[in-house]
Amino acid sequence: MAEILDFTREPEPLWREALGRKLRETREERGDRLVDVAERAGISVQYLSEIERGRKEPSSEMIAAVAGALGVELADLLIGIAGQVRNFRVQQARHFHTSRPMGRPSGPVAMALAA
Repeated sequence: MAEILDFTREPEPLWREALGRKLRETREERGDRLVDVAERAGISVQYLSEIERGRKEPSSEMIAAVAGALGVELADLLIGIAGQVRNFRVQQARHFHTSRPMGRPSGPVAMALAA
């Protein structure tokens, strides 16, 4: 019998969602309010909120402004986001499984080997 794969994995997070989570996490770790970071970055509170919720795809200049307002190097921000995406992929790999343990081939593969 052929092996059945489980394709119920969630899609990987979008860049804007991963960015937003990391920006919010960084802001909250620093104890900053949304309004203070938005003011330092020169953007509206509503726009920063939309970025943090992953609803807006900010320009590179906007990302740099928010990172600067948070006192974070852009490279460190990107490394943090990469780590979150990597962790997501590792968690998904743990949930990806087959319906039976891997072992001896079955179905057409077994028939071809037996011939």
